[in-house]
Amino acid sequence: MLLTDPEDGVTASADPAFRRDVLTGLALPQKAIPARWFYDRRGSELFEDITALPEYYPTRVETALLKAIAPQVAQAVGPGRAVVEFGAGSSVKTPHLLAAIAPAAYVPIDISGDFLRDSSAVLAAQFPGLPVQPVVADFIGPVTLPDGIATMPRLGFFPGSTIGNMVPVQAVDLLRSMRGSLGKGAMLLIGMDRIKDPAILVPAYDDAAGVTAAFNMNLLTRINRELGGTIPIDGFRHRAIWNDALARIEMHLEATRDVAFTVAGEAFAMAAGDTIHSENSHKYGARDAALLLAAGGWSVTQTWTDAEGMFALILAEARAEPIAP
Repeated sequence: MLLTDPEDGVTASADPAFRRDVLTGLALPQKAIPARWFYDRRGSELFEDITALPEYYPTRVETALLKAIAPQVAQAVGPGRAVVEFGAGSSVKTPHLLAAIAPAAYVPIDISGDFLRDSSAVLAAQFPGLPVQPVVADFIGPVTLPDGIATMPRLGFFPGSTIGNMVPVQAVDLLRSMRGSLGKGAMLLIGMDRIKDPAILVPAYDDAAGVTAAFNMNLLTRINRELGGTIPIDGFRHRAIWNDALARIEMHLEATRDVAFTVAGEAFAMAAGDTIHSENSHKYGARDAALLLAAGGWSVTQTWTDAEGMFALILAEARAEPIAP
């Protein structure tokens, strides 16, 4: 049973940052909520279902690419590193990396604690000799890593093109934060989706089975449950569009009629056709990716793509802070 504040209906377990982001975002002229709040337990489960959809190519293509290049990654990074995975989720791709590089420890980081603990237990059983130390945290900001890896060289792992969910200034801030958390001598293996035909891109975020729609709509359900919301779920629909000028897929929750509702005791209204912008997925060309990483304090050492050039895995190393332009 969830305890709630009788004045605003917010549950005692609700994350204060979730409340702040939702109330701030709903007050904007173009309403928007950060995509990281998709991932309550149900949202995490739905995302795992998305990764298995025929339209959703990124997981399939990236996993095959990682399997193919794992020996090259192992040669480049060397043995004995602590692998720190940002936004680990179910860690479905991680075993291919861990099996190849002989790591000293594995630290998965995710905001969804229950989901993280379950997936970490599964992975620990796959690698019985490997210390697995999950950290429940929002990796968007600085993360305190376990003391047990303090003396180990580190390899950050950020697959899935999650970097694309952030606008470029946020992505640069995140990359710099990762560099700070991982420390001197760190390396980073990161996935980035490439720009391609919208006829391929849009269905990946608006599948025929409606799983992505359910994932998007679950954000409203979470707001109602945790923040005492009265959002009429049946008054919204999922939309995915390609924004060519900004090279990104955008996901929106569109009001299908005029609606009025409260969240945490505050009142909001939307006209039919108004949207809540819930996610971006930026796509990067090779030069764009290198520039983004450089701005975040990383130098690209190797880049791998699949045969069709749909997706890239990039290995980078922490750059020394420049002392001159």
